[in-house]
Amino acid sequence: MIYLLGGSGYVGQAYQKLLTSKVIPFKNLKRKDLDYTDVPTLVAALQKDKPDFLINSAGYTGKPNVDACETDKTNCLFGNAILPGRIAEACEVTNTPWGHVSSGCIYTGSREDGTEFTETDAPNFTFRQNNCSFYSGSKALGEEILKNADNVYLWRLRIPFDNIESPRNYLSKLIRYENLLEASNSISQLDEFVAASFACWEKRVPFGTYNVTNPGYVTTREVVELIKESGLSSKTFNFFKDESEFMAKAAKTPRSNCIMSSEKLAAAGITMTPVKEAIRQALTNWTPQS
Repeated sequence: MIYLLGGSGYVGQAYQKLLTSKVIPFKNLKRKDLDYTDVPTLVAALQKDKPDFLINSAGYTGKPNVDACETDKTNCLFGNAILPGRIAEACEVTNTPWGHVSSGCIYTGSREDGTEFTETDAPNFTFRQNNCSFYSGSKALGEEILKNADNVYLWRLRIPFDNIESPRNYLSKLIRYENLLEASNSISQLDEFVAASFACWEKRVPFGTYNVTNPGYVTTREVVELIKESGLSSKTFNFFKDESEFMAKAAKTPRSNCIMSSEKLAAAGITMTPVKEAIRQALTNWTPQS
């Protein structure tokens, strides 16, 4: 039996769908029913139910985007840094293996030689560099807190997308936004992300940090061309002339744009669809909001 925290969110719902499709028993813990942010409460529940594994997809991303984190720093810090530490404490007491949905947004750009960031590279978009959004800083702190934790996977998600129209879907955002920022990014197809992350536990690969992104990376303009190619939108896509204009006209805080390597995941025997192919598949099977 699996414990799932944050099951009502964008990523959490995808985990629910995956576990249901696999006919794997799970408990979608809701804070109104069980305050899993309280260590003794979570410890008691773990001791009672003895789940085989715990998935933490709870966190704070801000709505409609990370700009909201700048005005709700208390909840952002709690959800992304303090809560993972409390879950780690409860899981350590009960010897419960678990996985934590982290973020690749703790990086910006690429390595000095222009290659993709690997799991061994130190984050460079954090409070320590004083160059990040509060969201990215809080996610980096969450990873620091879990640095010495045992029996835990840190799954780094980046800019999730799928074939279902949603305010959280990267493709929906590009179609909806009036102006776009040109950037190069690694991104994660949502269903593949949850399947690949859970496969870490199923295959019993070594605990640790994994970049769970579709192989390769894309520019914003490349995604726009794929959208046009699919016939999903015929609008004229406009771009900011540079990041300075984007910050002046559309954003309250800097954004993480980075490229990441998923080779460690592949070496563990867990593969994902190359990024451009994954985008094409999502657009081909596009499902509008009902």
